[in-house]
Amino acid sequence: MVETAEEKRNRLIGLAKQAVGKAYSTGEHSIAQAINAYNEIEKTRNLIHERLEEWYGIYFPELTIGSAEKYTKFVLQAGSNKKGASQETLREVFGDRSEDALMRIRQSVGAEPDQGEYRALSALANTEVQLLSMEKEIDAYLKENVPKLMPNVSYLVDYKLAAELLARAGSLNKLALMPSSTLQLLGAEKALFRHLRSGSKPPKYGVLFKLKEITEADRRSRGRIARLFATKLSIAARADSISKRFIGKQLRESIDKNLQRIREKEKSMPPLGREPQQQRPQGFRKPQGWSKQKWRSGNRR
Repeated sequence: MVETAEEKRNRLIGLAKQAVGKAYSTGEHSIAQAINAYNEIEKTRNLIHERLEEWYGIYFPELTIGSAEKYTKFVLQAGSNKKGASQETLREVFGDRSEDALMRIRQSVGAEPDQGEYRALSALANTEVQLLSMEKEIDAYLKENVPKLMPNVSYLVDYKLAAELLARAGSLNKLALMPSSTLQLLGAEKALFRHLRSGSKPPKYGVLFKLKEITEADRRSRGRIARLFATKLSIAARADSISKRFIGKQLRESIDKNLQRIREKEKSMPPLGREPQQQRPQGFRKPQGWSKQKWRSGNRR
């Protein structure tokens, strides 16, 4: 029986729907949306907290805690009357430093906000609390699901960084087929295009810069460490997507060995800013009365 054009169209539409449903059933796109939402919420929360600190700093400039969550808690529990803050509130927020905090409150040069202004301040603080709660919920979802989808990649790097690599690649299959040099520069697309367009310095890493092994390394070794991680992450992504074998432990051992070799090489490097000057050839004599500036101007002419 010959298939009509209408039947063929319906069959192709049905196959397309099945393919789309299968692609979304893996959970890859949910993880990508979750990490994108997490990063945007974190950025928004940091901006709100910065504004809250500057605003409430008018009334309590001596307040330094080091934790955004505890700072917000103090504003909500004792912000309208800091001198009337209870010992329980101070212990909850400051811990062992509650006595020092009490001394700062007594010696503070700030006044107290009026009720109308404090309502606006507390609304800002409550918004930050809600964003913190959303961050924790998304973080818990990522912590549970990323290792299930990407056991090898998440064994080598933090689960949030693994999710960000997945989101920037588009899918686990695309990440697996990606060359390690491309994976290394995920997140540095603007710098790469600037290099291609204007000839500026090429980037050495993208989101991989979030790795503590790179941030804590010598500046001259960061590119080498980024290449090392990109190579192993590329292999791990192929194992997660294609072979479905867990090889994360072997890859991590290989990374640690290479990192040890790089750190040993760093010890023999001269300190930054004190690289030995290039030796002049034997027999070279600088012409008398011929300064570098004169040479440059003469060279231009």
